[in-house]
Amino acid sequence: MTADLLPQLFTALALGLLGGGHCIGMCGGLMGALTMAIPAKQRQGWPLWRILLSYNLGRIASYTLAGGLLGSFGWALQGMGLGPVLRTIAGLLMICMGLYLANWWSGLTRIESLGRGLWRHIEPRARKLLPVERPRQALLLGTLWGWLPCGLVYSSLVWASSHGSGATSALLMLAFGIGTLPTLLATGAAADKLTALLRKRTLRIGAASLIIAFGLWTLPGPHQHWIINKLTPPASVQQPDNQQHSHH
Repeated sequence: MTADLLPQLFTALALGLLGGGHCIGMCGGLMGALTMAIPAKQRQGWPLWRILLSYNLGRIASYTLAGGLLGSFGWALQGMGLGPVLRTIAGLLMICMGLYLANWWSGLTRIESLGRGLWRHIEPRARKLLPVERPRQALLLGTLWGWLPCGLVYSSLVWASSHGSGATSALLMLAFGIGTLPTLLATGAAADKLTALLRKRTLRIGAASLIIAFGLWTLPGPHQHWIINKLTPPASVQQPDNQQHSHH
């Protein structure tokens, strides 16, 4: 792992954590339904945690797979010289996410509609796995639910893929998925407290402002010179002096 990748991994982790309010709105109900669908004798202690962890492992695996696939596409776009375009889209989506989390603009929900066609084919298969009685069953269910249309995931995917590498994009989405774990693993009384905390206006506005700031930083510009330098092929080796002056 290179030193340049570490800040990006921390950023991906932070995006998952900061988007906790959105996670509760999108997936909190699903987690509650999953928990209630577990037989009563398994709805406590380690048997419950095994199923919840398996479910989230499957969900994060889907994020990682999607990151690798879209990152390969981003690599192709970088090779075509369209890297700045991809970064612009990623930055704008991050800004949209921040506005959505702050309840200032809900246009991001229109972006989520892009994945509903695929979700219509996946959802019936996911529902057939309920009720969940075994960790393997929960793992498969989580893998399917990981494709639920979600603006936060879409924004993070485009940002991750803008790095121009399938492997890097997959790692970033893995870190993002881990960042969403604290919110979605919280159950019972802890979930109530976490929900109340994430719904506090000051915290929500703070998280939204950080995501908007990150979106602005992601947009191409003079502040991104270090990325441009890293992606620009090195200049050709200068010719020896005797060749440069051969026509003098």
